[in-house]
Amino acid sequence: MNEGRRALVTGITGFVGPHLAKALLERGYEVYGLVRRRAEGGSYRRLHEAGIYGQIKLIEGDVTDLTSLLFALDRVEPDVIFHLAAQSFVPRSFTNPIETFQVNSMGTQNLLEAVRLKDLDSRIVFAGSSEEYGLQIASVKHYEQVLEKFRVIHPEPARIPELPVDENNPLRPLSPYAVSKVHGDYLMRNYYISYGLKTVVSRAFNHEGAGRGPHFVTSSIVRQCVKLKFGEADKILIGNVNAFRDWSHVEDIVEGYIALAEKGVPGEVYVLGSARTNSVLTYILLTLEQLGYKVYEIETVDGGKRVKDPAERDHGNAFGLSFEKTKVDKLVLDGELEFELRDKGIRVKTDKGTIIIEFDSERFRPADVPILLSNPKKATEKLGFRVTRKLTDIIRDQINYYLNPENRASVL
Repeated sequence: MNEGRRALVTGITGFVGPHLAKALLERGYEVYGLVRRRAEGGSYRRLHEAGIYGQIKLIEGDVTDLTSLLFALDRVEPDVIFHLAAQSFVPRSFTNPIETFQVNSMGTQNLLEAVRLKDLDSRIVFAGSSEEYGLQIASVKHYEQVLEKFRVIHPEPARIPELPVDENNPLRPLSPYAVSKVHGDYLMRNYYISYGLKTVVSRAFNHEGAGRGPHFVTSSIVRQCVKLKFGEADKILIGNVNAFRDWSHVEDIVEGYIALAEKGVPGEVYVLGSARTNSVLTYILLTLEQLGYKVYEIETVDGGKRVKDPAERDHGNAFGLSFEKTKVDKLVLDGELEFELRDKGIRVKTDKGTIIIEFDSERFRPADVPILLSNPKKATEKLGFRVTRKLTDIIRDQINYYLNPENRASVL
């Protein structure tokens, strides 16, 4: 059905790009990938790992250079463009905000302008982010805490709780990265309104899998846990374990991107996510489980907070949705438990001994989104989008990646 259709993927050497390119090739697309001129052979590692390096056509170009984009579009004349290129590491956006805006904001502006100047009929799928939503109010107590901390909440919530998040939730970005993605989101829709470009915006929630950069929290967790299993580490260093995220498998989100390209309505926004939320602490506990540890109990270093069978599954309702979570998730969501930096860390008691989770102040963000939970109903009903993989499926794939000693030792 898609034989001969040309797809251009910006950011093809990143984490998501190879997964998307592989799925497009399987559907008969001719796939082109935009790569920076200064890129070296090592930058193509993920393409080699996906087994598609020789099957795609690489085009030199840089989203921060309008002229290079014009030449790339001349060569490809794409039917569809997947705009994934971005500085996507949220903590880095706090220390390098200018770089983040140059790549994410001006890069998106340049791509849209290049398509407009070339008068192309390409459909453009923008990889927006759940980080655009930022602060979403989970309860009245949460509202009061946030108001005390920030003194202002804009826009004011029309309902409490504001979860789960759909396309109509307010945007309250809490990082330079998130602000840059909001800018790209609005640019896409403005070019649809002003110039008639066929832009479709995805606001995808967190997506993970094998090969995710080691500095991202899920990879950092799994990598450290595998190293611990093999005696290559003696503890786990982590930041805010209370943070809840809506984690999907990258291959599920890639299917969503393709559905947007083939069925999405230009000018519209679609949420892609799993409709479940779990804590960073649960990610650690489930990773230990998948590595063969039986977790009996957790307690803070000072022993002041203790939970027996913390990974015990709970399928009860939260924010109007029923999804799999852990006992510790439920306690935090219900406001009965919170871990703080002053707790210093957590002792995890297992059948193989006690594991130390140490809180690292350097890994706490200046401003952090406390909880993200998606409502992908629009994409599900209109596009047939589905999340088919469980959280443990994601973790298992990441474990398989880091069981390879070379992957544990290397940094992409």
